[in-house]
Amino acid sequence: MGNAANAPAYRRNIYARSAIVDPYPHYARLRQLGTVVWLPRQRVYALPRYSECKAALRDDGRFASGQGVALNPLTNRLSRGTTLNSDGADHDRRRKLLAHRLTPKALRSMSEAIDRQAAAVVEAAVARRHVDGVRDVATALPLAVVPDLVGWPENGRENLIDWAGATFDSLGPLNRQWLRTTPAALSMLRFSRRVVRDRAALPGSMGDDVLNAADAGEVPRAECPALMIDYLAPSLDTTISAISSALHLFATHPDQWQALREDPSLVANAVNEVVRLESPLRAFSRKAVTDVELGGSLIPRDSRILVIYASANRDEREWDDPDSFDITRDVNRHLGFGYGTHGCAGQGLARLESQAILRELAARVERINLTGEPIWAVNNIIHRYQRLPLELVPA
Repeated sequence: MGNAANAPAYRRNIYARSAIVDPYPHYARLRQLGTVVWLPRQRVYALPRYSECKAALRDDGRFASGQGVALNPLTNRLSRGTTLNSDGADHDRRRKLLAHRLTPKALRSMSEAIDRQAAAVVEAAVARRHVDGVRDVATALPLAVVPDLVGWPENGRENLIDWAGATFDSLGPLNRQWLRTTPAALSMLRFSRRVVRDRAALPGSMGDDVLNAADAGEVPRAECPALMIDYLAPSLDTTISAISSALHLFATHPDQWQALREDPSLVANAVNEVVRLESPLRAFSRKAVTDVELGGSLIPRDSRILVIYASANRDEREWDDPDSFDITRDVNRHLGFGYGTHGCAGQGLARLESQAILRELAARVERINLTGEPIWAVNNIIHRYQRLPLELVPA
C-alpha cells in the first residue's frame, strides 16, 4: 500500500544506524513536515507530533495492536498471544493475569526491598568511584529485582540483557539490526518454552502465576512462553534506559543535580522528565482497522501507522523549550511509557527502581562527572546507552 493519504513524505531512513544513534534531528524534521508523514522505506504513516500520537494511543478501537506492533510481518506473527499484540477482551484477559502484581499496593509492598537493593548498588558504585553507569548502576538494580519477580530460573540469567534487547530489536523493520539480533530473540523464546515445559518458573513468581492460570484453563498453555517474555523484557530495558539516561543528564546538567540534592521530593518528577526527554521506547506501530481522519489526513484502512513516542515528547507545540532538561517541569502527561490501555505494564516498577536509585545517589554523591565518550546502544526500539563512563564524587 502506498501513500494514499497524500501525506508529506520523508525519504531518509529513521532506522539507519546513524539515525538510531542520533534520532532527534530526524524527528524534528518529521514534526516540521506535518501531523502525518509518509515513510516510504517502511511504508507507514508516521505520527511525529504529541496530539496525534496521544489520539491514536487513546483510540485502540480504530488503531489496533492485535495485528502486531512491529514493522515486519514475521515478528507480528511470532508475537501473537502477548499483551502487546492483542486488543479488546483478549488483551484485558492477558493483562488481568498479572495485574495484581503491578498495582500501586503491590508495588508499595516491594518498595522496601527495592530500596535495599538500590542502596547496595549505589554503595558499591560509590566505593568504586569510576564506573560504567550502564553496567554498574543502571543494569545492576533491575537485574537484581526483575528476574526473581518474573520467576526466570537462575541458570538462564546470564543472557537476559542480550536476549531482552534482541526481543525489542525484532519489533523494528527487517533491517540489519533485525537480522543480527533475531537469533538471540528466538533463543529467549526457546528458553521460555523450556521453562514452561519443565515448570521451572520460581515458586510464587509471575511466571508461576501464568502456569497456574494455564492449569486452570484461563490461558492457553501455548501462550505462556510469550507472556513471560512480555513482562520480563520491558521491565529490564525501560528501567536500564531511564537510569542510564538520568545519570548522563545529571552529569551534563550539574545545576539540576544540585537542585535534586537540595530537594529530594523532586525525584519522582525528575524520573518523568528523564523519560520525556530520553524516551526509552522510540516508537511502535499500529494498524488502522478502518479509514481514519487524523491530523487532517485520511489514513486508509489496513495502513500501518508509527506512533513515535520519542518525537511526541519533544514536540514544540506541547512543551516549552522541549530539548532542555528541567526537573521542575510539569511533565506528567509525557508518552514515554505509552498511553491508554496499552501503556507499559511495567512502568510502575520502572519508576520505583529509577526513583530508588536517584534517591540513593542524591544522598551519597556530590557530583556525577563524565570521564569518557558515552556509547549508544544500537536498537530498533529501545533508546539507551551501551556504555557510560562516569566518576561518582562522594558527598
